[in-house]
Amino acid sequence: MPPPPPAALPFPGIDGFLGTRASLGMDVVLVGLLAILPLLAWSVHLVRGGRYAAHKRMQLAIFGVLVAAIVVFEIDIRLVSDWKPRARPSPHWPGGVLAALAVHLVFAVSTLGLLVWVVVEALRRFPVPPSPGTHGPRHRRFARVATVDLVLTAVTGSVFYWLAFVSR
Repeated sequence: MPPPPPAALPFPGIDGFLGTRASLGMDVVLVGLLAILPLLAWSVHLVRGGRYAAHKRMQLAIFGVLVAAIVVFEIDIRLVSDWKPRARPSPHWPGGVLAALAVHLVFAVSTLGLLVWVVVEALRRFPVPPSPGTHGPRHRRFARVATVDLVLTAVTGSVFYWLAFVSR
């Protein structure tokens, strides 16, 4: 009996839970990014209502979830599941997939840098318990830029995911 055709062979690594060609790490990052956005909106609502300690807790939780998702993702793509064989069946491979990935990485890397900076600066400059201070206007400016960057990371990541692992 001849071997099965290459398309019928299983992909390397651990399959994801969304029913696409993506690996577990890709699915975790996609769901994590999309789940973070309403939490981020709620956190902004908290701080606008003067609930600074709740805002701080929520932001630290969001940051922790993002870092955990990145760690899971990096372990998955570097040690467990090679994403490229999973993306090759896409009609957008390689040009569209790699272009979408490049655009996504611009936002993802800048988002991580901005978030680290905003969180570290807030922890260093705001009093404990948190309350408005002289650092507030600067924090708001950079937090808004980081928020826009995070939304663009989620959007471009979703486009990359669809092009690479959903599109047939």
